[in-house]
Amino acid sequence: MKSTVLEVTTGRSEVVCDITPQCASFAREAGADGLLHIFVPHATAGIAIMELGARSDDDLLAALRDLLPADDRWQHAHGSRGHGRSHVMPALIPPYATVPVIGGALTLGTWQSIALVDLNIDNPDRQVRLSFLRG
Repeated sequence: MKSTVLEVTTGRSEVVCDITPQCASFAREAGADGLLHIFVPHATAGIAIMELGARSDDDLLAALRDLLPADDRWQHAHGSRGHGRSHVMPALIPPYATVPVIGGALTLGTWQSIALVDLNIDNPDRQVRLSFLRG
């Protein structure tokens, strides 16, 4: 298995960050058939495979704001207001995804991208582990 860690700066606002180019580059370097596993080792972030651009990323953030409001309802209450929602989000958007790779190319659908989803405005720096398991 080949593995690497991406350092991603998400900033101080909610974000859907496209990491497809880095994932594609890593898969290309592997140059074989297999599986690319993407994992974010943080309790407050997730990995989504979805269309990006065309405002879909904005729609996802709006939906998460509706489902998980940044208010005082959360029992986990340290950090910024509503921080507890960031700890609930990975139950909806898991911290991992796996994508098949054929001949070093990701087999994503036409409009699919790989995104890091981060609602935690208290932590602007994230790591994403990419692991390639050769088939």
